[in-house]
Amino acid sequence: MPMYKVEICGVNTSKLPLLTEEEKTKLFHKIQKGDKEAREEFIKGNLRLVLSIIQRFAGSGENIDDLFQIGCIGLMKSVDNFDVTLNVRFSTYAVPMIIGEIRRYLRDNNSIRVSRSIRDIAYKAIYTKEAFMKENDREPTVEEIANILELPVENIVLALDAIQNPVSLYEPVYGEGGDTLHIMDQISDKKNKEESWIEEISLKAAIEHLSSREHKIIHLRYFEGKTQMEVAEEIHISQAQVSRLEKKALHSMKEYLT
Repeated sequence: MPMYKVEICGVNTSKLPLLTEEEKTKLFHKIQKGDKEAREEFIKGNLRLVLSIIQRFAGSGENIDDLFQIGCIGLMKSVDNFDVTLNVRFSTYAVPMIIGEIRRYLRDNNSIRVSRSIRDIAYKAIYTKEAFMKENDREPTVEEIANILELPVENIVLALDAIQNPVSLYEPVYGEGGDTLHIMDQISDKKNKEESWIEEISLKAAIEHLSSREHKIIHLRYFEGKTQMEVAEEIHISQAQVSRLEKKALHSMKEYLT
C-alpha cells in the first residue's frame, strides 16, 4: 500500500494544519458549548494524528483512503467523548480510540473471519464493560460481564480472545515533537482500554518495583502526558537524565513482565 500519497480522500496531507496545545484547549471549550465550526477546526487540526496512526497498518493490504476514513471516524468519536477531567492530552485519549476503530474495521473485513456469533458476544462484552465502568467507576470482572449477559464465563473469554490481535505494549504508535507515544502509554485511560485485566495488574506491579525517581518519571510521562522537558523542569534534572532514567525504567518494567 503506497504511503507516500500526498492527497488522501481529497485531503492534501502536506497542507494539514497543526494546532498547539493552547489552541486545542480554546477550541475544545467552544466545542463543549456546541460550536460546530470549532469542532470542525479541531478535527482538521488533528488529522495529522490519524495520518500518523495509519502508517502502522501499512502491511494490512487495505486501501489507504479507506483506512484514513475509518481513522477519521475514530477521531470524531474521540472529540465527542473526550473528558477534560481525565487530565490527559487529547492525543493520549484519541490514539486508542482511532486504533480501535481501524482494528475493528480490519477484523470485520479480514479474509480469515471469526464467526458472527462469536463476534457478537465479544462486542456485547466490550459494550457491557464500558457501560459498567461508566455506572460503577471501576472495571467489571469477567464473571460480572457473564452474569449481565447471562452467558457462561468461558464463552466470554473465548469470544474476547478470538477478536483480539496481540500487540507489544512497547510498540510505538505516534510521535509528536520528538516524544514517542507507545501502547503502554494508554494504561491510565481506563475508559478505552481493551488489554486484559491480568495484564493491568502486572503492569502496576512492575511500576511499583521502580525506584522513587523512576516511578515519578513514569507517572509524569505516561499518566500525566508530560514531555521529557516538562518532567526535567519539575524534578530539576536535565532532559538527557530524564531520557536515560525513563529508558532504564521501561527496560526494568519489561524485564519484570517477561
